[in-house]
Amino acid sequence: MAQVEATTERVVTGQPDDVFDALADYNGTRSKILSEHFSEYEVREGGDGEGTVVHWKLQATSKRIRDCLLDVSEPTDGELVEKDRNSSMVTTWRVTPAGEGRSRVVVTTVWDGAGGIGGFFERTFAPKGLGRIYDEVLAKLAAEVEK
Repeated sequence: MAQVEATTERVVTGQPDDVFDALADYNGTRSKILSEHFSEYEVREGGDGEGTVVHWKLQATSKRIRDCLLDVSEPTDGELVEKDRNSSMVTTWRVTPAGEGRSRVVVTTVWDGAGGIGGFFERTFAPKGLGRIYDEVLAKLAAEVEK
């Protein structure tokens, strides 16, 4: 099994602390910025960054739905890590300064891919599909924090 990685980034108008706080707000902002690919969103514990447990279903394609139960941690300043209890998937959100009143948000998701020909197609196409999903989430984040 090879590891599969998808990375997307966007520069957002807003101070890094404000952008990070919006991302870490699982009780409020996070549910507003998710695309239609996410369903059954539910905060099960916490709701603000470290210690949050959140559930959703991610429909990456018409046939592929991932049931995610995520433990959230904040290993360093400006970083949120969501580890799925149901799979090897880990999503890391990093918010860093990007000039006066701007922030760079980078989201990276990694997971253990399938082997064989299925794994080849997964490594080839899944990062692009997930990138499109997270492009939409980051656009909604930008709209939310730029209000």
